[in-house]
Amino acid sequence: MGKLTDKVALVTGGSRGIGRAIALAYAREGARVFVSARREADLEQAVGEIRAAGGEASWIAADISKTREVKRLLREVRCLYGTVHILVNNASILGPRETIIRYPLSDWERVMRVNLTAMFGVTKEALRMMIPQKEGSIINLSSGVGRVGKARWGAYAVSKFGVEGFTQLLAKEMKEHNIRVNAVNPGGTRTDMRAEAYPQEDPLTLPAPDEITKVFVYLASPESEGVTGKSFDARDWLKKSN
Repeated sequence: MGKLTDKVALVTGGSRGIGRAIALAYAREGARVFVSARREADLEQAVGEIRAAGGEASWIAADISKTREVKRLLREVRCLYGTVHILVNNASILGPRETIIRYPLSDWERVMRVNLTAMFGVTKEALRMMIPQKEGSIINLSSGVGRVGKARWGAYAVSKFGVEGFTQLLAKEMKEHNIRVNAVNPGGTRTDMRAEAYPQEDPLTLPAPDEITKVFVYLASPESEGVTGKSFDARDWLKKSN
C-alpha cells in the first residue's frame, strides 16, 4: 500500500522534466496517473516508463491553452477513471528573457495563456469532480521569480506571481469543500527550461527532477491534511523533512 493508493492524479506538462518525475513518484505510491502534454512521443515514453515499473498510467496529447482541449482532457480523465483526486498544474513555458519595453505582445499573451489562463481552465474543470466528492489536492508549480521580481523575466515571472495569488484565493474558496490548494517553487532543477533560461550554467550542479518529488507526494497524500494556501520551497522542505 502506497501513500496514494486508490487516488487518481492528473499532471499537466507530465511528459518531461519535473512533471514526468512527479508522475513517476505518484505511480510508485500507488496512484493511477494521467499525464498530458503537447508531444505524443514524449508522453508515450513517460507512460511507458511508469508502466514498466509496475505503475498504472494513461496519457493524452493536449494543448491546454485552448479551452476545447482542456474540456477534452478532463472528459478523458473522467471517462477512464471516473474522477480526479490530485491535480498538479505543472505545464508552463518560459517566453523570451527580455526587458518589458522590448517584450513582444504576442509572446506576453502566449505565456499568460499557457502559464495562467490554462491553469485556471484545467483547475475549474477538475473542481467539477473534486467538489462533489469533498476531497482533492491541487498543487501549482510556482517559481522564485514569482515571489521576488527580477529583470528580464517578463511574462514568466508575472504569470508565476499570478500562480501564487491564484493559489491563495482558491485555497480560501475550497476550504469548506475539503480541497487543499498549495504552491511549490521547485528551485533550480536540471530541466530543459532551466537550461534555456541559464545556457551558461552547468546542469550537473543542480538536483535532478526526481530528487525534489517528496514534497509533491506529501502535498498529494493524507499526510498534508489541513495544509492549504501555503507556498513551499522544494529544497527547503526536503532539508527540514530529512
